[in-house]
Amino acid sequence: MEFKVHVSTVYDCSLERAFKAPMLTDLSKVHTGFLIMPKVTHVSNDENWGKPGYSKKVYAAPSLTQKGGYVSDDKLIERIENKYWKIEVSNFQAWMLGFTKFTGEWQTTELSPNRILIDYTYHLHAESPVLYPLNWLFANTFWRIYMRRVLENVRQLAYNNETFLYD
Repeated sequence: MEFKVHVSTVYDCSLERAFKAPMLTDLSKVHTGFLIMPKVTHVSNDENWGKPGYSKKVYAAPSLTQKGGYVSDDKLIERIENKYWKIEVSNFQAWMLGFTKFTGEWQTTELSPNRILIDYTYHLHAESPVLYPLNWLFANTFWRIYMRRVLENVRQLAYNNETFLYD
């Protein structure tokens, strides 16, 4: 089963900043942790990140649900310049409530110069029917709150002209 969560906001910055900030800046500044979600500490094997088909390993601090260290892989599935990103988060190293992978999408639409609509969507994939009620609750409460926090972290990176680490 797939659980879809969507949030949106408007950024007051250039289209390029709104498009590139979530994927091409330091991931530890995007995913800063929240309650049971550990803070990302760093990534590895990211030499080709930013190009479709390539992936990177993600590492996180210890939390109530994870021992820390290597936690998952991010794979870039699609990139349409200044419009759309699609990534897959998989190969979880800790039990994730029965979720098998997450598919994330980041879409930017220029409303006017320096006014960008952000549509941020996650599809959380699960395969254990007995856990579907818990999966639904997690997706529609915790994950939605977490995504809003990510939107605000990315907003700050875009507004502060954070350095892009990748092309």
